[in-house]
Amino acid sequence: MEKVVVGITGASGSIYGKRIVEVLVSNSFGVDLIFSRTGKKVFEFETGLKVEEFLDSLPKDLVSVYSEDDLFAPPSSGSYETAGMVIAPCSGGTLGHIASGASLNLIHRSAEVCLKERRPLVLVFRETPISRVHVENMLKVIDAGATLLPASPAFYGKPKEIGELVDFIVEKALKALLNRSFGLSKGWPP
Repeated sequence: MEKVVVGITGASGSIYGKRIVEVLVSNSFGVDLIFSRTGKKVFEFETGLKVEEFLDSLPKDLVSVYSEDDLFAPPSSGSYETAGMVIAPCSGGTLGHIASGASLNLIHRSAEVCLKERRPLVLVFRETPISRVHVENMLKVIDAGATLLPASPAFYGKPKEIGELVDFIVEKALKALLNRSFGLSKGWPP
């Protein structure tokens, strides 16, 4: 079974991380899920679900959940094989830590492992407006091998609900991570 590491940080946009996890497990991928402390709070506020409720809805044999403080967790080691990592949403602070190589938690460390092992790392950046510091950090992570994917959905598919906008970004993120389409969003031309 292929495994993907998913980080959910405290930026707005928890729905992206939630949907990525749902799509991965519905396609029989294993998920190593890491919430930051603030990520849990924002997730609960934005989705109206307790993190535990969400986790209870997922297949236990496919999802492993790790604390951001557990730097002994498998995703912190380069010898632990994964298909890569997606951080959705990725906050400006998380971007800065990854860009500087300053791993203070398991999300940062897992991203560092992906970069050093040359595994795909997709950062679904969800901050706006973007400062010069953000742009410099974006260039650093791109130069290091990450894919920076701003949460900027397209409207050419004429979305009728928020879920369609979310699926557009989720499809892009998973395509960048796994080089495969999951058929979630409407293509162009419509």
